[in-house]
Amino acid sequence: MPGLDPSIEKHFLPLNTERFPPKRQHLRRQRADFFLRIKEEVIKQVDAGFLEIQMAEEDKVKTTFITMWGTFCYKVMHFGLKNAGTTYQRAMVTLFHYMMHKEIEVYVDDMIAKSKEGEDHLSGKLLGFVVSKKGIEVDPDKVKAIMELPPPSTVCEIKSFLGRLNYIARFIANLTDKCQLLFRLLHKNAAVEWDNECQKAFDTVKAYPIQPLVLVPPTPNRPLILYLTIRRQSLGCMLGQKDDSTHAERAIYYLSKTFTEGESNYPEIKKMCCALVWVLQRLRQYTLYHTIHLLSKTDPLKYLLDSPSSMRNIEKWRCQLTEYDIEYVSRTSVKGQAKADHLAEFSIADDSPINSNFPDEGILQVNDEEETPGWKMYFDGAVNSTESGISAVLISHEGRYFPIAAKIDFPCTNNIAEYEACILGLQVAIDLKVKELEVFGDSMLTIFQTLKQ
Repeated sequence: MPGLDPSIEKHFLPLNTERFPPKRQHLRRQRADFFLRIKEEVIKQVDAGFLEIQMAEEDKVKTTFITMWGTFCYKVMHFGLKNAGTTYQRAMVTLFHYMMHKEIEVYVDDMIAKSKEGEDHLSGKLLGFVVSKKGIEVDPDKVKAIMELPPPSTVCEIKSFLGRLNYIARFIANLTDKCQLLFRLLHKNAAVEWDNECQKAFDTVKAYPIQPLVLVPPTPNRPLILYLTIRRQSLGCMLGQKDDSTHAERAIYYLSKTFTEGESNYPEIKKMCCALVWVLQRLRQYTLYHTIHLLSKTDPLKYLLDSPSSMRNIEKWRCQLTEYDIEYVSRTSVKGQAKADHLAEFSIADDSPINSNFPDEGILQVNDEEETPGWKMYFDGAVNSTESGISAVLISHEGRYFPIAAKIDFPCTNNIAEYEACILGLQVAIDLKVKELEVFGDSMLTIFQTLKQ
């Protein structure tokens, strides 16, 4: 059978069958249609070619399961096991031992190829995409695999087809609308009836990746352009950058989202603020290191900065946006905005709410004086079911770091841990004879009480 040689790596199940003997279970009764689905799944697992690591011979019996067609066991490792990731990592380390930390870096199934010269990375296939001088394109082999798929006849085959399209969704606008008929077949208790309309939608979607858009990487030290549009139930955006040679705007990323039920009830300006925070979080790898020129119908920055609102979400969004360099620009380009409008009309069904948590520490400060002190302190506390811990870091005006950490040996809440962490850092600051200190933390209660608010 295909796979890695067992001498390289094989998977073990460290179960003590003498102390915990397995119990024989009777075949469960299932509906007739479930039996057919179980059989399809068993055949798919038997024919799977992507499972490369073999099970240890003495542990195969531990994966036994019973069906009405017989008793089966896994000959290869399946990814439902807790220690499957560890075994896969060991296999990768064994295979690429002499290349790791030199030519490549490997973490489970993520691999990064390195080279000494930039020209060596100007073209080639990487993670299912073709990277070249003109930008990032879809791998033609992946497109060919999609083109050769037969019409699906079961729910599993429909999900498989949509899953193949998912990795190129960033290249295709209006993909959700094109697949709408296919999505309806996935509704609960919906019968899979493949009619002419479904076949037409299937053929349309398969033909679309033949000439997908080309996405370009951002050029350092140059601003990015963010087109943002909101609708009642969705948002759409296009992140781009102007080319110096052609003065044309090149697309970097397309993004769209369906608002949750609570978000869709926001007023328009608040909905725009909510959308802006979500987009900046999703595209953080781009937006954090570039100046962003925001083009939208209204100016959410003016509302956030000038609004006296004390609502919790507004306060959080206001603080989160302080780490980005954003400038509002009135809409003058129709091309990019039309694309953003189009994405908002046909958004991807992403119901994940806006993440209101701070991405890192050091956003809310205790000392609100205008002068910047020479010393800074960051504190944090953590509590779980087994133990609690607190930590703080003091940074001198020369840039020297003084980390402190301690365990809490008494039951406490998260707020108590935050107070203890703040006190621990202040005690060390007193010992170091610090006269002026700027304190940062993520506990709203600690900070507002310190400010007597």
